[in-house]
Amino acid sequence: MRLYLVASKPTDSVTYGFLPAAHRLGLDVTVLTDQPDAHERAYARARRHPALPFPEGSGQFPEGSGQLPEGSGQQQCPGPRIVPCDVRDYRALIAAATARPRPDGLFSNSDHLQAQTALAADYLGLPGKDWRSALRAKDKGLMRRRLAAEGVEAVRITEIRGESWSDSESWIASESATGLAYPVVLKPAQGVASEDVVLVRDAAELRSRASAFFRRHPGDVLLAEEFLPGTLRTLETLGDGVTRWTLGGFRTTVSAPPYFIEERLTWDSPPPPARAHVESALDALGVSFGACHTEYVTGPATRLIEVNDRVIGDHCDFLLAHVSGLPLFDLILRVHLGERLPAGPPAAPPDRGYAVADYPLAETTGVLAEVPPAAARHAAERPGVTLAHWPLRERGDQVTVTGTNRDYLAVISAAGPDQAAVDAAVAAARARLRWDIRPVSAARA
Repeated sequence: MRLYLVASKPTDSVTYGFLPAAHRLGLDVTVLTDQPDAHERAYARARRHPALPFPEGSGQFPEGSGQLPEGSGQQQCPGPRIVPCDVRDYRALIAAATARPRPDGLFSNSDHLQAQTALAADYLGLPGKDWRSALRAKDKGLMRRRLAAEGVEAVRITEIRGESWSDSESWIASESATGLAYPVVLKPAQGVASEDVVLVRDAAELRSRASAFFRRHPGDVLLAEEFLPGTLRTLETLGDGVTRWTLGGFRTTVSAPPYFIEERLTWDSPPPPARAHVESALDALGVSFGACHTEYVTGPATRLIEVNDRVIGDHCDFLLAHVSGLPLFDLILRVHLGERLPAGPPAAPPDRGYAVADYPLAETTGVLAEVPPAAARHAAERPGVTLAHWPLRERGDQVTVTGTNRDYLAVISAAGPDQAAVDAAVAAARARLRWDIRPVSAARA
């Protein structure tokens, strides 16, 4: 069977998650990408790199001579062929797919490419997402308007467009801005990963932040959105278009204002009323196919923050596979090949009831002179705890403090039977691991 995987930049989710899963399933994989050289480099590194630590749903990058499981019907599973393609244009995806042997599945794990991939899959008659739901998930303004129209929830927003911002003084004084009740969250309408998301407390700060954003992104759209106090959580789902599994969720520890860096995610069952609200919101948005990572806040009311129409990232996908006991990446690909899910997921392993993903952050700007190597081990001093460290930046990287998730240096993941043991293992790893960030002048010397 043939899988066409649509990607822009290479990610560990694809390199160590979905490509090994495709290898296990015996798929012939073609990667369509607008960054072919970056994928070539990433896959070359992956062939030299150890496998990711949690075995469920992750593994070694497939070598050209890798043997397939017995009964797969093939003798070898080559590494993916890489085909240059303007992946942000659904017409280019269709052209690339129809110029080659017809695929059995078309799939993307990118936030930015879901609607294009869905349109191309529909044209080709392949399983996929509804492009309308994918667009609602990507565009936060569309998401807010849809949820309000369906009577699910209402969050006050104001759109700010770059072309209307040339006279910021007039905009601030305009009728569209007078309804803002500060503080508000300023965010790109189609942003991801806390990029350019900031809490602003008055009109002067809004003017300054928005002006700086439009200097960098003159054609984009910002949302000034009602601030939603409470606890940030996630809900992780997987659907086949008819059946949708709710796999669980994480409780998120966020940095102090004005930024929203996700510093730590803790595996935590969603409160039943909140889960019901989020599932109702996903129904209203039409989210029913493939993996979805939804962020929401519980406080005076449960309300959505954003919908990411792909599996959770920043290595929590590997942790999710581990705590659920599911071959998660395999299942996601099988859904995109047209397979149906059973009525519900199997029970999770009881010895992994508590899990954490903890992110050391860059606190100064400079060059990384030293990075701890990737490692996975059982924490000997904490029976039953599996601990892993995975670097997200490399030695020699230029590090700039941004106030976003791009400040991550690494992820420390741990899972085990109870909170005390897991938290202690993570704290011990934090104390043991060291990152050396040197000023640029010192690093050059």
